[in-house]
Amino acid sequence: MKILIICTGNTCRSQMAEGFLKSFDPKLEVFSAGTAAEGKVNPFAVRVMKETGIDISGQIPKPVEKYLDESFDYVITVCDGAKEVCPVFIGDVKNRLHIGFEDPASARGTEEEVLPVYRKVRDQIKDAFYHFYLNNINKF
Repeated sequence: MKILIICTGNTCRSQMAEGFLKSFDPKLEVFSAGTAAEGKVNPFAVRVMKETGIDISGQIPKPVEKYLDESFDYVITVCDGAKEVCPVFIGDVKNRLHIGFEDPASARGTEEEVLPVYRKVRDQIKDAFYHFYLNNINKF
């Protein structure tokens, strides 16, 4: 099973979703990319994922164009911006889904004010992707 998760910057939500799916089933081929990939994974995303025992610190944002010619069982957008500008995949894509989440990177304030936003979105991503995994991948 090959899955691509797309967000705008590929620094936060898509990286967290990739980390969770890999933790649910190490046999899955899971990738993430951005429609406007930025330089590094968001440090708050790394921190809140580490709280769950998942290390995404070694992941690197990648442009979605890197995957356009590949085949996927699922291509999933996790932010409305990526959904709107997601390119057409030339490769075979069996299922296209949108599972949207607010962008925790837009939270402003002190670290103590921002971290709860990241944790909330992290938990929403975990729940949504576990539900996706149980209902679409782990049926057999």
